[in-house]
Amino acid sequence: MCGICGVVGLRHATPIVFEGLRRLEYRGYDSAGIATLVDGRVERRRAAGKLDNLGTLLDKEPLVGTTGIGHTRWATHGAPTTCNAHPHGTERVAIVHNGIIENFEELRRELEAAGQVFSTETDSETIAQLVDYHLAQGLTPKDAALAALRRLEGAYAIAMIFAGHEGLMIGACHSAPLAVGYGDNEMFLGSDSLALAPLTRRITYMEDGDCVVITPQCAAFMTFDGTAVQRKEQTTALAAGTIGKDGYRHFMEKELHEHPLVIGQTLQRMVDPASRRVVLPDLPFDLATVPRAVITACGSAFYAGMVGRYWLESIAQLPVDIDVASEMRYRNPPLTAGSLGLLISQSGETADTLAALRSLRQKAVHILSVLNVEHSTMARESDVVLGTVAGPEISVASTKAFTAQLTVLACLSIATARARGTLDALAEEELVAALLDLPSRAADVFAQGDAIRRMAAIVAEARDVLYLGRGSMFPVAMEGALKLKEISYIHAEAYAAGEMKHGPISLIDRTVPIVASAPYTPLFDKTLSNLQEAKARGGRLLVFTDTKGAERVSAIAEDMVVLPHVHEFAAPILQTIPVQMLAYEVAVLKGTDVDQPRNLAKSVTVE
Repeated sequence: MCGICGVVGLRHATPIVFEGLRRLEYRGYDSAGIATLVDGRVERRRAAGKLDNLGTLLDKEPLVGTTGIGHTRWATHGAPTTCNAHPHGTERVAIVHNGIIENFEELRRELEAAGQVFSTETDSETIAQLVDYHLAQGLTPKDAALAALRRLEGAYAIAMIFAGHEGLMIGACHSAPLAVGYGDNEMFLGSDSLALAPLTRRITYMEDGDCVVITPQCAAFMTFDGTAVQRKEQTTALAAGTIGKDGYRHFMEKELHEHPLVIGQTLQRMVDPASRRVVLPDLPFDLATVPRAVITACGSAFYAGMVGRYWLESIAQLPVDIDVASEMRYRNPPLTAGSLGLLISQSGETADTLAALRSLRQKAVHILSVLNVEHSTMARESDVVLGTVAGPEISVASTKAFTAQLTVLACLSIATARARGTLDALAEEELVAALLDLPSRAADVFAQGDAIRRMAAIVAEARDVLYLGRGSMFPVAMEGALKLKEISYIHAEAYAAGEMKHGPISLIDRTVPIVASAPYTPLFDKTLSNLQEAKARGGRLLVFTDTKGAERVSAIAEDMVVLPHVHEFAAPILQTIPVQMLAYEVAVLKGTDVDQPRNLAKSVTVE
């Protein structure tokens, strides 16, 4: 989950690397560090905690040099201390690493027996010590790096610099992303294009098993056995200024307010404005003949997949299995060749989802991925990608990416239903119209800010919160509970509303608020009955409904947020926005670090 940035050139490296790390801090913020070459020596500055701590240290102890690497860490092996912070190194080499070295214990024993002296608890230091060992045997930096890489097992992206070798940086990756950026007499390495956006738009995305030798003038790519390979240079559309808060208190608040724009942009890509029909890219398979689908994802993306399953089964009559990605491949489900594997990820680098993709690939399953990063590893390994057009999402807790995923899945469901003959032209027109109405309806949600803040004041006092929903509102309830847990640290659980009386009802008292997503759909009466059961036990009901539902629920709700009425098909997308807003307002009241909640990171690139 960590962030890597490096530069070789003519300018001072430290400010360039530091700003790159600032853009990557969403990947991890347990510690940070930078190493440069100073008069040929490796010099390091490292600090525990967030990047600002490193900035304070650099103000006191500046770090010069034109060749440098930096790292912002999400801790796996070893506590988040200054000692365990990257870069790791010796007098000969410094390295930064994202990922996990699975055979580090074996390598460490071997290296310690050979006289190498370790100083950290991390698996990453093994890389530095292994390279150092080969350098001590007289190998060149390139040969020492390649020899080390051939011994490593696991997932990793690595950048290295070497004492006495100004203007040289070596990178490598396996099952973790790394990008090379091209400048004017300077070159860059970064975990993704976001880190490099202020520096260059000319990018090469490295492939699994690539090593790159970088100088200020060029980058030479090769496999771990030293065989030269060619990699394509691309132009990224990502702009340098895309990560400002634009006057909002937090990135999360800004990204919440981008829901209408993101939904609209995604629809523009997927709906033909003339015919008002969903248009998919050319598919290397026929949706009409797909016998079954399996959806897999992690976190919020999994909840989006649950809504997608509901849509695909109800309107396209396509049987769908769904599993969290970290479990799917271990369950080893039987799949018919020609089935559809539908994978969902914001980053396109989520380790468990990527592993599930590769597992599905072995079963001769068509791979369709819903992604927000077009040049990610998952994008390269998929048969087809449906992009969410959400733009960079900096807050660790996902918001706008989730509604963009839902929008894509809604369009995919319509197209699948049309292909399978389960949706006639009139019905398709009705569903597309419901989606096209969403951006304006989403903008209306923000007028309910005062009501949401009233709810937040109640929830902020609680230790436990129950979320309820039926049908496609159940995953919305799960998303709301997850957001509350992530950023406010309040324990929350979501249940299908009909399940409340099968156990969770015993938890209800005046100290446990009940947050319900209950738009006026055909399932409203069932949900209302469940809420009345909770009210009879003293439950404090906080209800997200619409203008029609409010007439029925007002008598029992302690508070309500009244949203615009939309078509049942579009309701999960609209209902998501206020439950995310509630979590945000609770976190603000609690005074937590909204954008960078404890123990979390944005791009989960380790299993």
